[in-house]
This record gives sequence, C-alpha cells and structure tokens, in this order.
Amino acid sequence: MLAQQRQATILERVRAAGGVRVSELAAEFGVSDMTIRRDLETLHERGLLAKVHGGATLAGPGSTDEPGFRAKSVRQPAEKAAIAGRAAQLVRPGAAVALSAGTTTAELARRLVDVPGLTVVTNSLPVAEIMHAGGRPDQTVVLTGGVRTPSDALVGPLAVGAIRSLHLDLLFLGVHGISERAGFTTPNLMEAETDRALVAAADRLVVLADHSKWGTVGISSIVELSAAHVLISDAGLPIEARRILGERVGELVMVSPTGAPTNGGAAE
Repeated sequence: MLAQQRQATILERVRAAGGVRVSELAAEFGVSDMTIRRDLETLHERGLLAKVHGGATLAGPGSTDEPGFRAKSVRQPAEKAAIAGRAAQLVRPGAAVALSAGTTTAELARRLVDVPGLTVVTNSLPVAEIMHAGGRPDQTVVLTGGVRTPSDALVGPLAVGAIRSLHLDLLFLGVHGISERAGFTTPNLMEAETDRALVAAADRLVVLADHSKWGTVGISSIVELSAAHVLISDAGLPIEARRILGERVGELVMVSPTGAPTNGGAAE
C-alpha cells in the first residue's frame, strides 16, 4: 500500500473512531511504528488530525469551524494554482461567469483579468477586488450584497435575491469539503444557501477543490456530487476518492502542482 493510500485510511479511522493508536495501525498495515508516526506527522502538518502520545485524535474544529480567508490562502498553494490554471482554460471571451467565495476561486480570478468582454458575478470580496484592480475596461464585475463571513463571502437574503435574477454560463464553485455521503459542503448555513442560488443560476457547474477537501464535511450540504459537470482537483486525491468521484461527477479532472493535467477517474 502506498503512503498516500495508508494515510487516507488512517484519516478515515480517526474520523470514524475519534482516535487511533500507533501500535494498532502498525499491526493492521504490517509496517513499523516509525512509518505510522511519519504518516501521523504528515496528516498533522496538513491540519487533518492532532497528534497525542501513542496515537492521534480528531483535529478539534467541527463542522461549523470556518477559517478566515487569509488562513486558508496559505494551504496547498501549489495545488490551488494548478487547479485555477486548468479552470481558466474553460473560460471564453464574452462569457458570463460566476466565482463563489474561496481562495482557489481567488486564484482563478487572477487568471481571468485579461479575458476580453468577460462578465464576472461574485459574492467574494477578494475576487471582486482582484478583478477591479487588474481587470480590463471591457469587463463587468458584479458584486452581490449581503452579510460578510469569516471567509470574506457575502451571503444571506440580499445575496440570494441578487443572484436569482441572473442567467450565467459557468459557475466556478469553491467548497469547504467533499464527502461521498454529504456531497459538497460548507461550514456556513447562509453560505450554502447563497451557493445553491449560484448553482441554480448557471448552465454549468465547475467545482474547484484540492485533495485536502476530500473527507471533510461542513455542517451544510450545497449540492450532491452528481450536480457537478466538472470537478477539478489535484493528483494528491486518494485513489478511492478518484473512483467514487469518477462515478458521480460529470467529469473528473486532476492536475499536478505544476499545472500539467493527469488522468482522471479511478483507473489511475
């Protein structure tokens, strides 16, 4: 078993049982205690679990924990850049696109500032600022109103009301978590409602999510996995996740941190 597969299984054990012991994992996988400790250290550094004496436990924050935009922007920067680069290839001049709130969608915005005639609708303050500061004079940027969240999203009735009157070609949706059971999720109830309005307004849904989002479940589901026409993730996505997502989403696209596409689906 590859280290990546083993770590994904360890994370599942922690989430199911609330904690694991090094000795038990070593026996289960037939590897040394040191190998398991390295796995736990890797998962701990990614913020996915908390190391304790002799094992590991859940990382603490629950399904309503919402890190701020700045805190999220330093996580998986190479993966987010690669995902954003691939997503930008889907945008054509003159299109009407929506970008939800999120650090990956903000990366995408930086790659859209030179697209002629683009109309961008967003509930993200950072995305609006990026487009305003660097965009072309023939572009239109529409920022919804609403209540500001810790992740710099505008949500609530004002945002939903503004979005419902629109008809968009593409929505690029950033998500907090992806789960086989819960679909695409967020830790903010009002943001989930706003995101659902964006989904309803767009002809096509493109979800942008790096591998760390797999197995994370926010308190509120946005849409089920099958609602995504395209999901762009990175090569760190576990093989089992690729199989599940390959069967559920319209198209699974994976990129390397350098931006080169890799094979999608479960075959890899």
